[in-house]
Amino acid sequence: MKPQDLAAEYVPSTRERVRNQVSSYEATDGREGGTLEGRPVVILTTTGATSGKVRKTPVMRIERDGTYVAVASFGGAPNHPAWYRNLIAKPEVRLQDGAHVHHLRAREVFGEEKAEAWELADSRWPHFPEYRAKTEREIPILLLEPITP
Repeated sequence: MKPQDLAAEYVPSTRERVRNQVSSYEATDGREGGTLEGRPVVILTTTGATSGKVRKTPVMRIERDGTYVAVASFGGAPNHPAWYRNLIAKPEVRLQDGAHVHHLRAREVFGEEKAEAWELADSRWPHFPEYRAKTEREIPILLLEPITP
C-alpha cells in the first residue's frame, strides 16, 4: 500500500463484528481482537479496487519467514471476498501483526506453490478444508511479500 493510499478515506466494514474487531485490534496493538477461536489474526489494509477507499479486514495470521499467506476463503461462500478483488487490482497492502506494521505486495499463487501454501494454511486454521469442501469455486491464495526498498 503506497503512503498516499493511507491518506484515502477509511470505510469501516458493514459487518459490526469486523468493525469492532478492527477497532479493538488497532487500539491495543492486537492485545484485544487479536484472535478468532483462539488463533491469531492480523489486520489486512487494502485499497478498494473501484472506490480507492481504505478497507480493513481481520484475516488469519499465517506467516513464514516474513511472508504472509492470505486465503480468500470467505468461509466457503460462493463468491470471493471483496479484499481479494482489491488485492488483485492494487497489490500493495499494509498488514498489522500485533504492534508491527508491514508494507507488502500480494501475489496470487498456483500449482505447487499453492499446494505448499495450503499445507501451511491448513496447519494454522482447521476450517479451511471444510470451506473448500462446501464451495464450488477455486479458493485463491495470495502470498503477501515484503516490499524491498
